Amino acid sequence: MTAQLNKPLRLALVGMSGAGKTYWTRHLAKSGYPAVSCDDLIETRLAGALQSGGFSGINGVAAWMGWPNQPTYAERESRYLSEETATMDTVLSELEKDRDRELVLDTTGSVIYTGNHLLYRLRRLMTVVYLAASAEEQQLLVERYLSDPKPVLWRGAFHPRSGEDPKETVARCYPTLLVARQQSYQALAHCSLSVAGLHELAKSAELQMQDQGERFLNMIREQIARTS
Repeated sequence: MTAQLNKPLRLALVGMSGAGKTYWTRHLAKSGYPAVSCDDLIETRLAGALQSGGFSGINGVAAWMGWPNQPTYAERESRYLSEETATMDTVLSELEKDRDRELVLDTTGSVIYTGNHLLYRLRRLMTVVYLAASAEEQQLLVERYLSDPKPVLWRGAFHPRSGEDPKETVARCYPTLLVARQQSYQALAHCSLSVAGLHELAKSAELQMQDQGERFLNMIREQIARTS
């Protein structure tokens, strides 16, 4: 499918946690485009389980899930993915019903695990943009995750060694998870933007007092034009 950014604008941002999906979604919302955060929708669906454990916010969801070596993790990972799949189905069904609806969708890093049928619908209904981090930037994502954990579906990629604490295992295994996901993001996306390039765009737009959301959209249009 050839990507395009015609009206109605339907844009889905994909990539690892910390790549900038939420940052750019918020700037597009400031520019007047309707925006939805999958993190927020999933948290709402998990509200009962979170409240019973005294958890709240996106960091609370991560704390509720726990580390992959904990006995409750597998069940909670499965529950999270089930709620994420239901969230995506609801969002896409609303787009299918209303062909004129515009939307910027801030997906989670685990959207690629929601199943081929949903991903096909996502790609058919929206322009999917992958925020791609370089090897150096991926190391920063690891450090950011360790200091400010967000929900992560490890899907069997967490392999503790004898004597390691969970954070040591994360530091060793998270880069492998990033590499494993990279190919899936690239296959899903209509175009890719480098995280480094977006950092420069943000700084330039701020210095020139320009609309960051519109500058972001222009970068996507230019990338699509080059690859079409």
